[in-house]
Amino acid sequence: MEDEPTGAPPQAPESLLPYDLWTEEALRQVVVMAIGYAAENGLPGEHHFFISFRTDARGVSVPTRLLAQYPHEMTIVLQHQFWDLKLEDGGQRFSVGLSFGGVPSSLSVPLSAVTGFADPHVQFGLRFRPPEEHPANDEAADRAAPPEETAAAEPEGEEEPADPANQVVSLDAFRRRPPAKD
Repeated sequence: MEDEPTGAPPQAPESLLPYDLWTEEALRQVVVMAIGYAAENGLPGEHHFFISFRTDARGVSVPTRLLAQYPHEMTIVLQHQFWDLKLEDGGQRFSVGLSFGGVPSSLSVPLSAVTGFADPHVQFGLRFRPPEEHPANDEAADRAAPPEETAAAEPEGEEEPADPANQVVSLDAFRRRPPAKD
């Protein structure tokens, strides 16, 4: 006797190709192009960037005092007061100078450590999966703050911007969903 149809649509087969990873890597290139444009030309009009990244990811270079304050993740704002913004390693990392509490600091961040990018002026945002590699420094891994905490660090003298979390585009919008049931 044959199985009777249950009315449920057949499930799509699991992909043997990592489309979700390829999509995320392609979207990271948007971040590379935006940072490259700003490094070359400055930020036009009212555009400004929120860039969130894992401070405990391999290859991240931030001053020790900032790492102590933001052991897992931080968000920087590139708007009025930043300097020496540049892409390095063929677009695999960016570096920038910012002032934190009046103290000039240099940061260097691999693009793989970036977890979010937003330009609130045009309500554009991207969210990325955190790096799956082991933390760059075991001391940071042992700290008690949960990894989902995000602290905003912005240049001194900036006003508090609107929360870009309401403007972030999730990659889930691009993933295949099963058809709706009738």
